[in-house]
Amino acid sequence: MKRRGLLIGCGALVLMSGRALAAPAAPRRISLRNQHTGETFDGPYRDASGPLPDAMADLAKLLRDHRANKVGPIDVGTLDFLADIMEAVGQPKATILSAFRTPETNAMLAARSLGVAEHSQHLLGRALDVTFPSRLPDAHRSALDLKRGGVGWYPRSHFLHIDTGPLRNWEMFGQNLDGLFAPGVRGARPRTVSQRLQLHRALARRQMLGRR
Repeated sequence: MKRRGLLIGCGALVLMSGRALAAPAAPRRISLRNQHTGETFDGPYRDASGPLPDAMADLAKLLRDHRANKVGPIDVGTLDFLADIMEAVGQPKATILSAFRTPETNAMLAARSLGVAEHSQHLLGRALDVTFPSRLPDAHRSALDLKRGGVGWYPRSHFLHIDTGPLRNWEMFGQNLDGLFAPGVRGARPRTVSQRLQLHRALARRQMLGRR
């Protein structure tokens, strides 16, 4: 198991995951905007001595669960992951669609969407859903190449999920899934991961048979 450390700074719980980069010689910067609140961060978040406490407190607020208005932990490795993707594709700013989630928010989203896991890395402050004004497919490829953790690709919704959990990747193309539900139970969305996987396998089989 990779070593993890904790840093408490200005009320923010900062996670130092094994996938965080070695401390840079020069301050590392990132520019983010929260899609829901309009709040922004533009500046350094770590230097040779490690995460900058004041910056991490500002980022914790920016990346909070805006529905519950609760601040959660931040994994510096996830910020490094995003910063490297942005650098690779020449994007100066990322728009954050989702970051930390409380269990209540995650359960609510899981009930509404097939793409939300019950034990999401968002609950741990180790995941970000982001978008860019351009080159999002290139960002997806860059995220896969970096091999830092989970990468989810949602092209029809125009966003990318990244996390520093186990190495894995998936794609959600947003095809109409309602046809896979029995008549009269279209609102009975599958709740567990295994149910969702069964649904996606059924969709893939239907598409394969349709091409024959």
